[in-house]
Amino acid sequence: MTQPRVKIDPETSLGPVEKLREPLEDQLSSALQVAVQKVDKRYAGESLDEVQHDLLETTKAGLHPDVAEAFRPNQAQLRDVAAGIVEEE
Repeated sequence: MTQPRVKIDPETSLGPVEKLREPLEDQLSSALQVAVQKVDKRYAGESLDEVQHDLLETTKAGLHPDVAEAFRPNQAQLRDVAAGIVEEE
């Protein structure tokens, strides 16, 4: 299973907390990687849409509520990760 990595769009300014960009990317990536493992482990033939939704919700559950609320991953990339789970079976 691939280890997805979250990158914040370089065009997105984080303002006064710009120095937190890399630690935030690390936190988001870690939460997504844990979510991939959890979703993959419990996968039982759900549709690609369901797996994608489950990945997003499981990732958000692993984040601080304020971070989770603001987390807007690239849906096409998240779908690619979900497809990896579905196709692996």
